[in-house]
Order: sequence, then structure tokens, then C-alpha cells
Amino acid sequence: MQKILVTGGAGYIGSHTLVELLDAGFMPVVYDNFSNSQPQVLDRVAQLTGHQIICIKADILDKAALQQAFHAHDFYAVIHFAGLKAVGESVAKPLWYYQNNVTGTLNLLEVMAAHDVKRLIFSSSATVYGDPQTLPIDEHAPRSATNPYGQTKLTIEYILADLAKSDPAWQIVSLRYFNPIGAHASGQIGENPNGIPNNLMPYISQVAVGRLPQLQVFGDDYDTVDGTGVRDYIHVVDLAKGHVAALAYVKHAQGFTPINLGTGQGTSVKQLIDAFENATGQTVPYVIAPRRAGDIASCYASADKAKQLLHWQAMLDIADMCRDSWRWQSSNPQGYV
Repeated sequence: MQKILVTGGAGYIGSHTLVELLDAGFMPVVYDNFSNSQPQVLDRVAQLTGHQIICIKADILDKAALQQAFHAHDFYAVIHFAGLKAVGESVAKPLWYYQNNVTGTLNLLEVMAAHDVKRLIFSSSATVYGDPQTLPIDEHAPRSATNPYGQTKLTIEYILADLAKSDPAWQIVSLRYFNPIGAHASGQIGENPNGIPNNLMPYISQVAVGRLPQLQVFGDDYDTVDGTGVRDYIHVVDLAKGHVAALAYVKHAQGFTPINLGTGQGTSVKQLIDAFENATGQTVPYVIAPRRAGDIASCYASADKAKQLLHWQAMLDIADMCRDSWRWQSSNPQGYV
């Protein structure tokens, strides 16, 4: 079995990707500091898959711990999820974001190079497109960032492109995610943020389950179908399968290849609330709040390149995403406890 180092593997997208990696015959090794995740998720993944998960509890800012991980294991490739990811928080704490995301990635790349492991799947984001000039967004769209979180992802992409240019042995795929929501169909793993959620779906489902009194909708005066922000929501299981597809592709890839993972469909905040209520029978009270710093009006993908190169496309729809999110949240009202 080929070993895959999965940094941030206990997180939301990471944990769902572990399930798909194991199903595809890979052996993931998780490297996580559990700053925004819980160790129990790995027990749940083990129950779902019948495989115990190898886990290294450490920080990507700890270069010695990274070196130790590469000494202990012979990795075929790395999937790099580890990083801070809240737009609003990044505006308030930019240095923390640059330190974690950019310095952490540099540490990882240096250790990978020292051990001649040069296959990387990077967890990027549609935020690298800034405020898009045209929709849907394809991989040739101009890149910019409207917040420090996006800036860290963009900076890392430039680093990866320069690295691949300097040494043709590197095989790097940068997966630009749009907005992952949903949960594993078992209801055993899902999105479980610390504190008040920064992402919309866990906020909706925590209100529906009674953990929070009401949802705040940030801005209803955007130039969109109903004034609320429009995003390309993608089921986290589809997204996880995209990483397995990227691993198959990267073996033959050359250089730095950015690929969007999205559905190509835009859904507004109000439309998502309606879809959730229809799919689950729950009511989600909400209030309109001011726009959030760094947010944009609309963002959805062209997913043609993923279909062409990875032979991948999203299969699950908004109703599936809502039902699976609710199954997770209603089965685990307090998250992983």
C-alpha cells in the first residue's frame, strides 16, 4: 500500500478524504496539531473503514517533527490540508495566517525535497480568484485576493509554481476548492468547527439543532438573485473523491497544475437556507447582518478541467448536501464529544 502523508487529516475535508483514500487502497498517515479538529474523528474513520489510522500529533511549524515523520515513513505523495481557513479571522490576525499557512508550507516543502518526495496535492481555494471579473471562473482567470486568508493561498500557489519551474521532478496539483458542505452519508463524520462557525452550513445546522439561536446572514444588498452572496457549494464527499483522482493524475503530471473543484452551479445564502428547510423539515431563523470584511458577491466554478484531466465531476446535489449535513448534526448535536 502506498503511504500518503495527509497534513490536517483530522479536519473536515481531511477526514472525509481519509475514507476515500482507504477505499482506494492507499495508506494515509495523518499529521495534525488538532487546533481546529478533534482526535475522535480518527476513531470514527477507523470504524467506518475498518482501518486504524496512523496519526502524528504535531504542527507543520515544527520542522523537526516533520523531519521525524519523513524518517519514519516512506511517502508516495503528500496531500497538504493543514492551515488556518477563516476569512474574517484572517483580516483580524494576518500575521498568524501568514505564519501558519505560508511558513508551514515552506517547512513542508523543504522537508519533502530533502527526502525526495516530490508529489504534492495542495489544498487551495477559489479565494485565489479574488472578486471574479467573469463567471463561471476557469483556471485561467486572473488571480488576486480580497483578504489575508486568500493571500496566503495565492502566495503558496506562486511558491509551488516557482518550485516546479526550478526542478522538473516536482509533480504538483493545486486543487482550488469552491465551498465544501455536507457530510459522510453515515452521519459519523462531518464539519465540527470550534466556537461559532465561520462557514454557512455548520452555522445553519447548529441553529436547526438548537445550539445557536439564529443565523446571521452577512449582507443582503449584493448584486445577486436575492441580494445575498452566491457560492458554488460542493459535497465534501465529491471533493474528497477529487483528491483520490488527483493522486492518480499526479503520477503522470509535470510541473504545477491548478484545477478547480466545484459543481459549476451558484446558490445564494437564502436559496441554501430554503433548500435546507425543504430537505430536513427544520426551520432556520435568521437575521440580516452587515457584510463581512473580505467577502465577495458571487463565485462559482467552471469544472471542465477537472472532468478532462481527473475524469472527475461532482455527483451529489444541494439536497444531498443538506440532508447529509443534517444527518451529521442531528446525530451529533454537540459535535465530537
